[in-house]
Amino acid sequence: MKKILFMIIVMGLILVTSMVKANSNPESPTKGNETFLPKVAEAKVVPPNWWVGMKTSSIEVMIYDTRISDHKVSVNHPGIVVSKVTRVANPNYLFIMMDITKSAQPGRVPIRLVSENDIRSYPFELKPRDKSPNRIQGLDNTDFIYLIMPDRFANGNPGNDSHADLQEVGTNRNEMYDRHGGDLQGIIQNLDYLQQLGVTTLWLNPVLENDQPKYSYHGYAATDHYQIDKRFGTNAKYVDFVNRCHKKGMKVIKDIIHNHVGDQHWIIQDLPSQDWLNQHDEFTRTTYRATTLMDPYASEYDRNLMSNGWFDTHMPDLNQRNPQVARYLTQNNIWWIEYAGIDGFRIDTYAYPDQDFVAQWGKAILNEYPQFGLFAETWVHGPAVQAQFTQNNNLREGWNSNMPAVTDFQLYYAINDALNKPQSWEGGLMRIYYTLAQDFLYEDPYRNVVFLDNHDLSRFYSVIGEDFNKFKTGLTFLLTTRGIPCMYYGTEILMKNFSDPDGKVREDFPGGWKGDYKNKFRERDRSDQENEAFNFISRLANYRQTSEPLTTGKLMQFVPQDGVYVFFRYTDNESVMVIMNTSDKSVTLEKDRFKERLDGYSGALNIINDHYLGSLDQIFISPFSSKVLELQK
Repeated sequence: MKKILFMIIVMGLILVTSMVKANSNPESPTKGNETFLPKVAEAKVVPPNWWVGMKTSSIEVMIYDTRISDHKVSVNHPGIVVSKVTRVANPNYLFIMMDITKSAQPGRVPIRLVSENDIRSYPFELKPRDKSPNRIQGLDNTDFIYLIMPDRFANGNPGNDSHADLQEVGTNRNEMYDRHGGDLQGIIQNLDYLQQLGVTTLWLNPVLENDQPKYSYHGYAATDHYQIDKRFGTNAKYVDFVNRCHKKGMKVIKDIIHNHVGDQHWIIQDLPSQDWLNQHDEFTRTTYRATTLMDPYASEYDRNLMSNGWFDTHMPDLNQRNPQVARYLTQNNIWWIEYAGIDGFRIDTYAYPDQDFVAQWGKAILNEYPQFGLFAETWVHGPAVQAQFTQNNNLREGWNSNMPAVTDFQLYYAINDALNKPQSWEGGLMRIYYTLAQDFLYEDPYRNVVFLDNHDLSRFYSVIGEDFNKFKTGLTFLLTTRGIPCMYYGTEILMKNFSDPDGKVREDFPGGWKGDYKNKFRERDRSDQENEAFNFISRLANYRQTSEPLTTGKLMQFVPQDGVYVFFRYTDNESVMVIMNTSDKSVTLEKDRFKERLDGYSGALNIINDHYLGSLDQIFISPFSSKVLELQK
């Protein structure tokens, strides 16, 4: 081809040569007067498609290819108007703002770039929306979330374990930070197990491509926002996973990160402009001090370092103040909702991105999908510091997060204290009481996600010293208190370990791999105590699904006394009494103290063991134990 072009130039002929960068086959044959030549670099169009009938009808399409900034843009499709073209410092990028009007119809929408001697064509498509009823369900108090690290749960397809075109090749289950091979198919194969446990919702740690040279298994260093990591499956397999969950009445939460990406991300490898990142003269780490965002006495130095410092050396910090960055992230999130029909987002490191961006982002998501579930990771200290990140609370003047809920780290700290420290004026069980007493800080605290541990924290069973009575009390609290309960994978079989290093709490689920000595997905391979733990959670979680007091009811708590904490979940017609005894003494509770909630009820059914209490005048509770009593009239 180069020889032909040279001969044409020598002969003095004026000819426009068509050069098309195909996204699929670089050796495609000539089509008309457009010649598909081998790629100089891999061309990309993101998002690759959009949908008709969306409220988000103005989108910015990013095209990445070799030296295209001097090209004129042509989009010829009825109902689509190119309203703006933005050129940046890097000539390999073009940003095309397209308005999709109400008259636009589904179909292929080729985007043509034309220069003096070059015509290139890129595929783009408008699709019809999937309007299946209840396709996108959102989250609510009826949910019981189960958190899974996909690489460590189950390997359903060993054929996708390794890919020669990815930087980290192979698996090694003996190495803590190597890939182990878990995938989407492995989760699909164990949906019945999860349903038996009483789980209604699955939250997976990120499953986007993480093509990093090492430590990529956890998913928090994305290298392509529009591709599922091939070691987990394909985009189509992710949609299949979501659909299978929905058919079983289960929801799916996608874990997303706005703050940073992996340093091997294709955009980072060839930045559109330097201000896509928060740049520093040398590596500068964030302080992790979220308090500075709300501190009325904070210095600008501390605020800037908190927000603009990098999370880690291999995780470049995105600058969401750049409008292209903000639109890129927001459009990508909307794209995944519409593409896969997921039900919610958990937003990682929520305190660290630009705060004006996260506020506008939340507004954009809920404008498009009012029913969509959102909750943010807020690993902070202090109820007010945590509550500031939720919407409509007026805790930070002039700023509204538009974020319905957060991960409730304050209750996490409180339950650990309650189970590990004796009651004092402020400590032990009183931590739970004081934490819940500050729920006035939230617009709706019942939306917060409550947990006992996660992929970054020491496992609950280890934190409580492998005390099985404390384990049952902690799970009782998790599944009966206000909010949406979330449990980390393996808790139900008493998986343990401390988080130093964090790989210790991300071990493989026994039985998820062919050839495992024990398969803990099966009752016969679990020990008696593991089965007792599984059955305890299953019984309480499945009861919770049908209990209006535990899902939609109000909460009333009584000040803990002598190591005993009592609270009620109730509606106008039903009530559940929860008793937690964290002391080493048996206690008999007298009815008079709880009269305002017990009046009108004559007995109670113990949900855990089906024992019936014929009288509520005195209620006995053993040391280090808990009761869940369904009150009877």
